[in-house]
Amino acid sequence: MAERYDCHYCKESLFGKKYVLRDENPYCVKCYESLYSNTCEECKKPIGCNSRDLSYKDRHWHDDCFHCFKCQRSLVDKPFSTKDEQLLCTECYSNEYSSKCYECKKTIMPGSRKMEHKGNSWHETCFSCQRCQQPIGTKSFIPKDNSNYCVPCYEKQFALQCVHCKKPITTGGVTYHDQPWHKDCFLCTGCKLQLSGQRFTSRDDFAYCLNCFCNLYAKKCAACTTPISGLGGSKYISFEERQWHNDCFNCKKCLVSLVGRGFLTERDDILCPDCGKDI
Repeated sequence: MAERYDCHYCKESLFGKKYVLRDENPYCVKCYESLYSNTCEECKKPIGCNSRDLSYKDRHWHDDCFHCFKCQRSLVDKPFSTKDEQLLCTECYSNEYSSKCYECKKTIMPGSRKMEHKGNSWHETCFSCQRCQQPIGTKSFIPKDNSNYCVPCYEKQFALQCVHCKKPITTGGVTYHDQPWHKDCFLCTGCKLQLSGQRFTSRDDFAYCLNCFCNLYAKKCAACTTPISGLGGSKYISFEERQWHNDCFNCKKCLVSLVGRGFLTERDDILCPDCGKDI
């Protein structure tokens, strides 16, 4: 007598019937589907042995049920996205949820490279310089009036040119006599030190730091022989083609200040009236 070959679950004979092995145990199709088949997310029916079971993140579908939620096109063997647990083909997802290009207003497809700036998005090929029309990519750029420019084009079209070196001024700069200068180009005519950020004056349209100007052009004090700048409101005394700092205009003998007082002269000296009595 032949050995029996029965369903592991219902014990009915499997001779002459289809069956499925699971963990080396045979099951009739009915028991197997009842015990182990997954339920389709779409139609809620079991996915039988004769159907392909498509799965995504622990969810399962029949072949015919695996389609786009919006356009109903099959997603079998095609790329897809999900939104709120709904399956969407790439086109429907892009039209509904993807960014729109600021330049061409078309959808930026998922997976394609996009450029972003201040809340706006562009296709990589649409993010280009307004002047030369070349894609900017990851290069530096300068926005102006709702347009973007690569640095060389911006400098050619908008940047001021330094009156000294004739090159564009891209950052900072100094205006002198209504003309633009690079900070590094705006130097003292005498010592060549940078004048940006410090006091300076000019003579014959040439700029000088205070030290150079005083040494070259300022009158010298008759008492201490150092330059009298006269800049910044500093006061000095002038008498018969000679000049003194206010603090230096003192009696030669008693050193009392003669500012605002009468005085006498003896050769190159100045004296107060008391010290000048014996002259």
